[in-house]
Amino acid sequence: MNTESFLEELAALIGPSHLLTADCDTSPYCVDWRQRYFGRALAVALPGTRDEAAALMRLAHRHRVAVVPQGGNTSTCGAATPDTSGRQLVVGLGRLNRVLAIDAGNDTMTLEAGVTLAAAQQLAARHKRLFPLSLASEGSCQIGGNLSTNAGGMAVLRYGTMRELALGLEVILPDGSLIEDLSGLRKDTSGLDIKQLFIGAEGQLGLITAATLRLFPMPTARATALIGVDTPQEGLDWLHRLRDRFGDRLTTFELISLPCLELVRRQNTARVPFMSPWAILLELSDGGDSAALYPPLLECLAQAHTVDGVVAKNEAEREALWALREVLSDSQKREGPSIKHDIAVPCSAIPVFIDEAGAALEAAFPGCRIIAFGHAGDGNLHYNVSATRPGNTDLFDDEERVNGIVYDIVYRHGGTLAAEHGIGQLKRHWLERYKDPAALALMRAIKQLLDPERRMNPGKWL
Repeated sequence: MNTESFLEELAALIGPSHLLTADCDTSPYCVDWRQRYFGRALAVALPGTRDEAAALMRLAHRHRVAVVPQGGNTSTCGAATPDTSGRQLVVGLGRLNRVLAIDAGNDTMTLEAGVTLAAAQQLAARHKRLFPLSLASEGSCQIGGNLSTNAGGMAVLRYGTMRELALGLEVILPDGSLIEDLSGLRKDTSGLDIKQLFIGAEGQLGLITAATLRLFPMPTARATALIGVDTPQEGLDWLHRLRDRFGDRLTTFELISLPCLELVRRQNTARVPFMSPWAILLELSDGGDSAALYPPLLECLAQAHTVDGVVAKNEAEREALWALREVLSDSQKREGPSIKHDIAVPCSAIPVFIDEAGAALEAAFPGCRIIAFGHAGDGNLHYNVSATRPGNTDLFDDEERVNGIVYDIVYRHGGTLAAEHGIGQLKRHWLERYKDPAALALMRAIKQLLDPERRMNPGKWL
């Protein structure tokens, strides 16, 4: 590669002001959100159109330059961070932020990949529609990154992950060729569903530049409650009770442990209305009037003889209950690093997983501190270990041993080590250990077919 020639051609393609080469300009793009991975980029390119991005990819292919796609840079696994060689080109998608189409009659919108999730939600709302993906990072994360990690969030129980929310994709392949399939169809059996290759691939197969996404009727009725329970099994009983009673009107079902409540109260980041061994944050949503949801919900609470419970009576109280859940990650970050596990098990296995993992970690690390919370309605838990042993100055000295304990139990119960955050750099060796060998071989064969020189986001799990 002739670096000088490549950068000169790239600057001519996208404009000199959109090619960052000075360390002071590129450094924010070279560290992950958790500040665990630090890289160094050849440059950061910020294309402003699909055609510029395609020309950029063709140029990188010709010069054999590795490309690291990056959206809002909110990855928790180092999936969008370049290595330390200084030879990888970071391609930021933030300038690809146009709305290409809104078809309210078909309940779809077509957006470029650099649109933030919050902007997508607001756009849908202006058309009296709902885009249901909701994440703590929604003000920063971008649609392209949400697709690349198959993001899930708070409402998967009712609406599904990005795999279910995406109807069509526009993708630039490693050689610069274009797949343009921004279909708004719900049913299409004319061959393999190619878009699914790129959803969850973490930018290793191509560069997502646009997507057609599903919209839904905007709920006009909501009922939100925080309920105290003694055990995860009691929480699971509530899940079954609510689903039997409300069906898919049960939109969200979050499980929060006592150490989480103590953490939020200690950090004073949100109001904690009561303390209990476990808490459930649930939300019902529907059309019509919220008043219709309250009587049956209150009836459920009365029949279960709930001692600790708060039902939001208005929007301000609803937002206060949601704040309790939304500040958890930031509250934990304020207290220092943690060994994070974005795991999922079948919902029925959540109680036994929590019991077994807690006992195994306590046996290995007496007095360890576990911060467990998450989307229990779809089996996804954020199971974090914030302390292991007294006097340990570097928590991550124990990370491999902690991970091995947790992941062995996860897979014993038919689970996964990555429910919504992806693999990135953090979990690639663990994927090798637990993933079905035939499935992993097939994934690598697809990578070899599309990217034989392994220039798309190298150093990650493929």
